[in-house]
Amino acid sequence: MSFLRSRFVQAVLILVLAAVLLRYGIRPPAPWSVFTLYMAIVFMGVLVFVSADADSWRSFVRPLWSVLVDRDKRYLRYGLMIVIPLLLGYYAYTQAAARPQAPPELRAVHPAPPDSIDLRGKPFNISGAENPLRKDQASYATHVAAGAAIYFRNCMYCHGDNLDGQGHFAPGFNPPPANFQDPGTIAMLQEAYLFWRIAKGGPGLPSESTPWNSVMPAWEDRLTEEQMWQVIMFLYDFTGQQPRRWESH
Repeated sequence: MSFLRSRFVQAVLILVLAAVLLRYGIRPPAPWSVFTLYMAIVFMGVLVFVSADADSWRSFVRPLWSVLVDRDKRYLRYGLMIVIPLLLGYYAYTQAAARPQAPPELRAVHPAPPDSIDLRGKPFNISGAENPLRKDQASYATHVAAGAAIYFRNCMYCHGDNLDGQGHFAPGFNPPPANFQDPGTIAMLQEAYLFWRIAKGGPGLPSESTPWNSVMPAWEDRLTEEQMWQVIMFLYDFTGQQPRRWESH
């Protein structure tokens, strides 16, 4: 075991042990960038360790110098001259080689809604529909408050308490939940579009808009028609957005 007193052997053992612990001893596994960062720190610490004094440094470089100049190490030297370029070339090839990738999935952000839907067994015209609750301006605050209660009870977990799509469950979804604070979402849509999306959810999206992986549930099974309109009023009121109006012909 006298070889363990060599600073070179000690340095190699420290690096190998650190690599094994960082790679396989952490769960979940650390990203490659974190692994390389910590290994660089360990390597610098090893250099400080082996260069603490002159004897330690000579003990560290002696095996390296022996491989470079000693005649009896020439076969090892020739072998390293072949193996090291091959390993570097293989690493460069693996980094530059094309990797198999899944085909791109084209997705319509705002698929066209149908002209009408079936809402609990009754036909409901989407095209041209307006929020009926806005006609009663005296009860506007009441409807917005009711919509807020419904939202925070049912929608906040995905769309976030600030309506920015950053709910607790959001990181697990692809596509992510809609960010209602984004001017490119509800401000670009009529309220009837939101009603359709809330009522039918992901299962109600048209087949021509596939592939869709939306986990939005069909809220028509859980909310009344009035409650869905109230949630829509809350979304626009909270974000300060204005719904898009139907174009007059």
